Amino acid sequence: MFERAAYSEKLEAFKNSSLVKVLCGLRRAGKSSILLMHRDSLINSGVLPEKISHISFENLEYLNIKNERQFTKLVKGILNKKGRHYFLFDEIQNVDGWERVINGLLANGNIDIYLTGSNSKLLSSELSTHIAGRFVKIFVSPLSFSEALFFKKERGIELKNTLDEFDDYLKKGGFPIIHAGDYSLEQIDNIVSDIYSSIVLKDIIERYKIRNIELLNRVIKFIFDNIGNIFSAKSVSDYLKSEKRKLDIETIYFYMSMLESVFAIRKAERYDVRGKGILKTQEKYYLGDHSLLFAVNGRKLSHISGILENIVYNELIRKGYDVYIGKNNDKEIDFVAKKSNKTLYLQVAMRLDSKSTIDREFGVFKGINDNHPKIVLSLDKDFSENQNGIEQKFLPDFLLELR
Repeated sequence: MFERAAYSEKLEAFKNSSLVKVLCGLRRAGKSSILLMHRDSLINSGVLPEKISHISFENLEYLNIKNERQFTKLVKGILNKKGRHYFLFDEIQNVDGWERVINGLLANGNIDIYLTGSNSKLLSSELSTHIAGRFVKIFVSPLSFSEALFFKKERGIELKNTLDEFDDYLKKGGFPIIHAGDYSLEQIDNIVSDIYSSIVLKDIIERYKIRNIELLNRVIKFIFDNIGNIFSAKSVSDYLKSEKRKLDIETIYFYMSMLESVFAIRKAERYDVRGKGILKTQEKYYLGDHSLLFAVNGRKLSHISGILENIVYNELIRKGYDVYIGKNNDKEIDFVAKKSNKTLYLQVAMRLDSKSTIDREFGVFKGINDNHPKIVLSLDKDFSENQNGIEQKFLPDFLLELR
């Protein structure tokens, strides 16, 4: 296991506080490893191992813990030990009524609690109902480009030039398991396909008791195939009709909601740059990790623009930005990213290799006269034609430098 400093620092900052620390995110994004490393960190800081209870509800030993009564019995046995105790619960959403047990533990005092979970709806609704104001949520995503390079260095692999390394990251995606070993693209697609299957089977089909699995998979395939495109439930419905299938709009939105709840997709709402307001239509969706696209729909050159957008979107989210699609009159800006008093306007392109492309990508910012950075990101390393204060940046460098 390789340290992921951004997360370990956050956990360390809240250690021994009365707040429940909640690590949430896509399945296999690294939550469990981060929790295990925090356990080791606690021991290294002087906490006795017997004062730490690490319980994974997906491990064979605890698969029989399914409900509140069984969970309560388990923790009561542990609470007989004196002094501060550290509870590390992995995949907590697998236990019905877990939130009432956690609430009871908080009332007991002298407890430090850490949770992981792969379902945002279950976590959010139950935490807000029973533990409101007493938890801090830490979103864990698959590896960033920077983290992928760190994993390579830790494995003793000599790094190539930045463009080649980015190409490698683009092809592999960010799931930590992929970067912990040497795998062919075929093996990577198989590994990610298994991750996707566990997300759909365990977190969606089983939990929500979906009956028409074939139809769900068709909807997911269409959504994944259209990352970076404006979403329309009607377009999904029309696609299904062309395939001799039928699904009502309400069910399509329900499926979308389920995919969001397990962090497979995230929504980017539309922001009116002139009117300074969020619009309720024409949103876009991006994948929790772009490698899911390869596992579901194969590797197609036509996907490259959407994948580049997806990588930039996820990096902005990692760095704590609120990310929107920009509307500038009749033009669309790929991203408007906001954090505190900072705003970035970003356009993403593969190559700026023609005048028409340059005019189009730089032209989307026309008429925006504020002083916030306006940047065109592309894979051109030596492009030098900045226009009217609008910068061009080499996309991989932007990912590494973003703060």
